[in-house]
Amino acid sequence: MGDILNISMVGVGGQGTLLASEILCRVGLLSGKDVKKSEIHGMAQRGGSVVSQLRIGEKVHSPLIAVGQTDILVSFEKVEALRFAHYLSPSGLAMVNDQEIRPVTVSSGQSQWPENLDGMLKSTFSRLELIPALDIARDLGNVRAVNVVMIGALANHTGISDDVWREGIRLLVKPKFLDLNLKAYEAGRNATVAVA
Repeated sequence: MGDILNISMVGVGGQGTLLASEILCRVGLLSGKDVKKSEIHGMAQRGGSVVSQLRIGEKVHSPLIAVGQTDILVSFEKVEALRFAHYLSPSGLAMVNDQEIRPVTVSSGQSQWPENLDGMLKSTFSRLELIPALDIARDLGNVRAVNVVMIGALANHTGISDDVWREGIRLLVKPKFLDLNLKAYEAGRNATVAVA
């Protein structure tokens, strides 16, 4: 990790993007780093976009990441990855949950859904990991664990120790969901990803 690691997390309301960013924030602090975070969640409760930007380093002065300066873009949904692609640096990594969530405007016929999303992702991002987080969470018995599966996959790219990640999850996840979320984290760390 360089001086400052810039991570943008994007998704739609209800996917657990904000909990994932809270876990990442706590993990950064537990690892002895300075952390700044910014969130935008407009119409999140109605399936709108949710964006959380985190900066982790020895000394971080601002929570905002400029366009083109994100090191890792973590997207919980394919179209959201494309919507926020301009935040990623040219050498940055896009980690995308292999899931499509069609908004009401598409299902009602008001908007068109893009064709060949995988092709669009591959042509947009020079470094791309497609992660089957929804399938993994479903196999674990709870689709709501997608966010922590993605956290597990992200952990492979931060240089922060496994113990610190697990502690961050323990501190923020309700006890009755802890076992599931630790399994989701582990599954994400060990996920076989499609790399473009």
